[in-house]
Amino acid sequence: MGDASGESDADRAVKAKHRAMWALGDYAAVANQLIPALGTALVDACGIRAGTRVLDVAAGTGNAAIPAALAGADVVASDLTPDLLHVGRRIAEGLGAELEWREADAEALPFGDGAFDTVMSCVGVMFAPHHQASADEMLRVCRPGGTIGLLNWTPEGFIGRMFATMKPYAPPPPPGAQPPPMWGDEGHVRALLGERVTSVHARRGTVRVDRFTTPGEVGDYFKKNYGPTIAVYRNIAGTPERVAALDQELAALARDQASATDGAAGGGLAMDWEYLLVTAQRR
Repeated sequence: MGDASGESDADRAVKAKHRAMWALGDYAAVANQLIPALGTALVDACGIRAGTRVLDVAAGTGNAAIPAALAGADVVASDLTPDLLHVGRRIAEGLGAELEWREADAEALPFGDGAFDTVMSCVGVMFAPHHQASADEMLRVCRPGGTIGLLNWTPEGFIGRMFATMKPYAPPPPPGAQPPPMWGDEGHVRALLGERVTSVHARRGTVRVDRFTTPGEVGDYFKKNYGPTIAVYRNIAGTPERVAALDQELAALARDQASATDGAAGGGLAMDWEYLLVTAQRR
């Protein structure tokens, strides 16, 4: 099993901040209102079916874990933030999905070697600070011949650009932490997995988001519901001019993203958010 005992005080502090950040706002709303199709897309790409032993890493509120369970798989949904697991459990119960919910650090998973047929993550593991450690753990707990499935936001897509926009307003990242959208770069993911996998398939896709009417609504929604955005605004709360500047930059990003689309029904905004979907077989 992965061993978190070697963590430094600094590492533990980083994990505590991550746990608290993702408990802010309402991530279940983001997952269910904006990107509900992504979990099913990953489950389908992994070929998950009845009887498959599945681990969803950084599962959040179960955007991918719940569809996998509804497909008949034997699923463990793991996440660093227990608040998200509690919400996910309620959602699963309402849908009649049976699965296990387990608090776990993606960089030190509490599972045995080769314990799962499929190890996947849907816009989740990308937010663990040390990419290679997380990739190593996902590979370790996947059986030989099993499937690794990853769906992550690209640097060039809306969410990747949103993180780049927020970066100057955020506290400095901890030493050694890597930017989350790097998981949306195919070359980076291939390097993380290395020679330990075969049959790597990677493709970019988009999810249509047409919930919003104006560019300003997009930033307002993330300020209310999305933990990383809430944390950034808290960091600059004492400087109103910086808050106003970030408001304007996020609205401009939404406007730019919407400009290349056909527009939403009813005259609102429509954005196509880009992701990278990778599947591979454990060697």
